[in-house]
Amino acid sequence: MSRIVRADLSLPAHADALIFLLNEYAKDDMGGKQELDEAVKQNLAITLAKRPGTHVVMAFVEDAPAALLISFEGFSTFACKPLLNIHDVVVLQQFRGRGLSKQLLAEAEKIAVEQGCCKLTLEVLQGNHIAQAAYTAFGFSGYELSPETGKAMSWQKAI
Repeated sequence: MSRIVRADLSLPAHADALIFLLNEYAKDDMGGKQELDEAVKQNLAITLAKRPGTHVVMAFVEDAPAALLISFEGFSTFACKPLLNIHDVVVLQQFRGRGLSKQLLAEAEKIAVEQGCCKLTLEVLQGNHIAQAAYTAFGFSGYELSPETGKAMSWQKAI
């Protein structure tokens, strides 16, 4: 039996589950194959709890942490409304195939509606076909203003 919870990161059980799940994701091929730095493990839950507009949703299967979604409120200038950006989605290997990602995404959508958001956004690696299939099935698609200008690309510059 699974349950979806909106995390309260002041609770040690939720903070510990967050770090455990994100660390497992970091060690995965799709997370970069590198364990989280100790400073991140020690400070992430505390730091996220202080950030307004942060929403952490977790799935537990028989009280074991199984899946995680971290999102942050952003803003759409074209709509003049908030948006909810899904930053991390994690489903541990042993819990895949149970529909947990769909449940996490549904909860994120509820949060977005409650916050008056105009859309949900996320990014996904080109090689993560399983995640792409899950997101497509949930209604996500590539973003474009018009076919002539093409789909948006997600870029970064490390600082």
